[in-house]
Amino acid sequence: MHHLKLFVKYIYPMYKVVFVRHGKTAWAERFTGWTDIDVAPEGIEQTKFYAPRLKQAGFVFDIGYTSFLKRSIRTLWAILETIDQMYVPVIPAWQLNERHYGALQGLDKAETAAKYGEEQVKIWRRSFDTLPPPLEISDPTHPVHDQKYRNVDHTILPSCESLKENIARSVPFWQNEIIPQIKNGKQVIISAHGNSIRSIAKYIEQISDGDIMSLNIPYSIPIVYEFDNQMNFVKKYYLGTDEEVDKVIQEIKNQGKKKE
Repeated sequence: MHHLKLFVKYIYPMYKVVFVRHGKTAWAERFTGWTDIDVAPEGIEQTKFYAPRLKQAGFVFDIGYTSFLKRSIRTLWAILETIDQMYVPVIPAWQLNERHYGALQGLDKAETAAKYGEEQVKIWRRSFDTLPPPLEISDPTHPVHDQKYRNVDHTILPSCESLKENIARSVPFWQNEIIPQIKNGKQVIISAHGNSIRSIAKYIEQISDGDIMSLNIPYSIPIVYEFDNQMNFVKKYYLGTDEEVDKVIQEIKNQGKKKE
């Protein structure tokens, strides 16, 4: 019987992966995209509030992934510091960056909603394949002028993206870089962004192009994905109560509404 238990465990391992959307920034009410805004003190506080739940759930990480953007990096630093795992190696990857919002970056979401309508802003924020207005390559804020991306082929750096384009860069990174680590037995944590997490979640959960519009990712609350031994999706859950998750998601939904 003892050997049978070991055999079953070997044949049917369960992989777990943690995703965390970065903590709230001072630009929560703006289209941020690739603008490198740091986490606000409130966002660090929220991140450190939820981080101990990872330790309580028994997570001991082997490797972490972030985007190239400091709000993603800072969030993972805060998590690892809080759970006393700062020794964990962290790999930054531009493929995990937030969706590039083009010429909308820096604009207030509510003011943009008042100008173009809430429905248009919702489409820009949540649709699968609608592109925002592009950023001119001559614009000094275009990523081709940013030293962070000096080693990235400039021909593939975006001027704007829909979720479809975000998927085209984040999902292959998930498939080719992160999944092999998971299959090798590594415990992985990924600190990323609302749309890069939505992109990977769409792939993992096989969410339709239409249904993806309704998926919101809360700030700071860890999301655990579980897979079978073939990396087939089994389930996901938040390390937060329904009330905590709903409160943060409602705040995010309200960002695209014009102020009365």
